Amino acid sequence: MLGNLKVYWRRLRNLQTLAIHGVRIRTAISDVPRSVRTALFKGTYESFECELVERVLKAGDRTLEIGAGIGLVSLVATRQCGEGNVLSCEANPDLEATVRANYALNGWTPNLLIKAVTADGRDLVFYKDSKVVSSSAYDRKLNGQQVTVPSVAVNELIARHRPGVVIIDVEGGEIEVLPAADLSGVRTIIAELHPHIVGAEKIDAVVQNLVGQGFVHRETKHKTFLFTR
Repeated sequence: MLGNLKVYWRRLRNLQTLAIHGVRIRTAISDVPRSVRTALFKGTYESFECELVERVLKAGDRTLEIGAGIGLVSLVATRQCGEGNVLSCEANPDLEATVRANYALNGWTPNLLIKAVTADGRDLVFYKDSKVVSSSAYDRKLNGQQVTVPSVAVNELIARHRPGVVIIDVEGGEIEVLPAADLSGVRTIIAELHPHIVGAEKIDAVVQNLVGQGFVHRETKHKTFLFTR
């Protein structure tokens, strides 16, 4: 009920920006889809990912974010780690302006790569959905626009950035990226996993692969998992 009241009041005021998780984010209708705007107003948009970032990340942590979306989690991570310590990757070229605008709103410049992340750096077929959050390399039969986007190999990114933390939210792409990644220098993974897209068996295999590398599954809320070692 409280969440619905927040949405109603914020829509009534036609808020163009919103303070959330210690950062500011653009909420104009021209900047974000209606569903994302509603989730932001309700306080549910990527809420557990942001909570984990606030709780687990610390100043100086070098962080690799795979799947930046509109940039909220990236901003919260930058607030925690310091500007320049977060490398964010986003496959959807339509979101670059949004991420940069949100960073500018907070007085920062993103370390942003507009490419998908894959095991081998191949070009990737990507399905852009108007709701943004449902965009994926998997054809989810949502009538999204099909485009080919460049990618970068995950281990090239890891060698370049040397992260201690990996944040990943790629709508099913985790089943390719995480098993291929050299995680020997990583101590924390915050991952949104998607059994409803790729199937529970494939997600279980990803989790077991991480456990086999010495990670401990610490917490889960909804689709978001925390692994540490």
